[in-house]
Amino acid sequence: MGTESNGSLDLLSVFLTGIPGLESQHGWLSIPFFTMYIVAIVGNTLIMAAVKTDPALHEPMYLFLSMLAITEVGVSVSTLPTVMGILWLDAQKVDFDGCLAQMFFIHTFSCMESGVLLAMSYDRFVAIYNPLRYTVILTLPRIICMGLGITLKSVALMAPLPVLLKQLPYCHINVLSHSYCLHSDLIQLPCADTKLNSVLGLAIVLSTFGLDSLLIVVSYVLILCTVLGIASGEGRWKALNTCVSHICAVLIYYVPMIGVSVMHRVAKHASPMVHTLMSSIYLFVPPVLNPIIYSVKTRPIQQGIINMFSYKRGLL
Repeated sequence: MGTESNGSLDLLSVFLTGIPGLESQHGWLSIPFFTMYIVAIVGNTLIMAAVKTDPALHEPMYLFLSMLAITEVGVSVSTLPTVMGILWLDAQKVDFDGCLAQMFFIHTFSCMESGVLLAMSYDRFVAIYNPLRYTVILTLPRIICMGLGITLKSVALMAPLPVLLKQLPYCHINVLSHSYCLHSDLIQLPCADTKLNSVLGLAIVLSTFGLDSLLIVVSYVLILCTVLGIASGEGRWKALNTCVSHICAVLIYYVPMIGVSVMHRVAKHASPMVHTLMSSIYLFVPPVLNPIIYSVKTRPIQQGIINMFSYKRGLL
């Protein structure tokens, strides 16, 4: 492909990659991938609907959980068109603007998810450290402000990425290494210096995911110190038990992310299949597992979903 001027970027296309070595199996592979999308979207939507309709779930913990569900639906919907397009239709070609839009939404919702997990760790700290003032500290207006703050921060940080990429010239075959558009992939394509893009991307990662994960660790250190100060063993166990679901959500989110980052740096020559698998785990596993974990582990969520269906059945 010849050099593309900025004036003809609307004609520029990128080519996505399916699962390396398994191109002939895309039809069969579409079944588990589509199943994961259904579980993620339906599961998280059920949690949102249960929190919205059940007054007993109008508490800070469950409001934050519904925010987490929104971000996970956002991530799933952002990747679904290209992933299933490749698996079902072998549609690997995507126009450049569409690719930039997908990149923006994937990274924005991922950043929002990290911020919500941090907010949920603060919620657990307040609930354990000062339970008598829990609902006084985490009022509905404050929760809404936290949600809006997380959203605005994520959008503001990610907005410059597609703008900067749009300014660069592209001069070779634009093939990405995944079934969706990621910033780390796109900055490999221009035939110009992308140092600014790389530095900005690193700064965003450190100021969001890096800082969020550090503050989550600090929150749990404080939670642990508070729990150890509880006199009875039963009280300590009950307090820690309220954090189990959130701890699982944090591990499911950050462990694959760290794995992807490590793979890109220390295992660049590993099989493309390994890189594809790690990236898929990072994007697909949290939205699938979190609604299952919270539905199984959190009895009020179970009851809220049951009540919602019982109410609808009673209207029929």
